[in-house]
Amino acid sequence: MADHDDDIIEGSDEEGEEMTAAEVLQKLEEAWRTELVSPNLEPHHGDLVDCMLDQLKQMTKNLEKCKKHDFRVAVHKMEIDRIRFMICSYLRTRLRKIEQYTHYLLEREEKITDESMATISPEELRYAKEYAASLESHFQTLVLQHVPDKIQAFDATKMGVKPNLDAYVFLKVKQDSSGVLVEDESGEGRDEEVDLEEGNQHLIRYKPISHLLQNGNVALI
Repeated sequence: MADHDDDIIEGSDEEGEEMTAAEVLQKLEEAWRTELVSPNLEPHHGDLVDCMLDQLKQMTKNLEKCKKHDFRVAVHKMEIDRIRFMICSYLRTRLRKIEQYTHYLLEREEKITDESMATISPEELRYAKEYAASLESHFQTLVLQHVPDKIQAFDATKMGVKPNLDAYVFLKVKQDSSGVLVEDESGEGRDEEVDLEEGNQHLIRYKPISHLLQNGNVALI
């Protein structure tokens, strides 16, 4: 039976370099944990999901070739179930955030000129637009048609719910990052710069470290 630790998946990372299935799984697990605890919708990792789904198909085929009483079958079945659960949880979490922040995300995506900077995938973007249209149609039928014409205008920007970027998150520093600006919450101008050392863990507001998260310098825990 093939062990996914040794399988090579070509062109699965951002640089197009070869990665083992185990490395893809590790990156996907980190993306999953990040999405679960982040107050914001993080950049999508559809390439990792697709690679892992292909790997699951191969693992399933390998199981069919094994003898029924092979003890490895039960172990690999549990691993397959674990990976499937992680992928489903990752995608469900993203859909929940897309539904919660629909108009905010659509407004933000419209301002992006470089596709590589997009947070949501083309499929997620299509879903967000369809969801927003359904909300508007439902609101029009349920409320607006029953109120005076003067107040029937539908302003999607005013309905948008924004993520709380000032929420606190736990993080682990993966790479030294100096001069991280932490703004004074009291508004008295007592901002300070902090140095994050590799291996340290911190409780800090999301906004000042969001760029470090996307660069891979820190990981949410």
